[in-house]
Amino acid sequence: MAETFDFPKDLLDAQRELQRVRADLAALYKRLPWSVEPLPGWKRTRDQGYYYETERADSPGWTEDEKAEVDRLRAHQLELATTVLTHPFWATCNDAPTARSALKHAHEREAPHEAA
Repeated sequence: MAETFDFPKDLLDAQRELQRVRADLAALYKRLPWSVEPLPGWKRTRDQGYYYETERADSPGWTEDEKAEVDRLRAHQLELATTVLTHPFWATCNDAPTARSALKHAHEREAPHEAA
């Protein structure tokens, strides 16, 4: 049976928020053009001597608002990661690596209770 840990609420909240911010950032990256700056696209084929065929449309680049949103989310992600990694709980833990792994999955155990 997996070991259970009594994580403090503030640590659980910070980890949950960190996971949300990471998901928000990943979703934002998927919506953004492939290049931050405007760049021309390309098409590379085997006929041109390339091993893999690749193609990209022109990238209009990111708007200033999009850049600001990425910067905001990345700064918040760093702040939350620092909060989680430097939390005093880790000093009280006999097996910090196992506890850290358990914390990353703590939301999975909470989900059924939140739905009820």
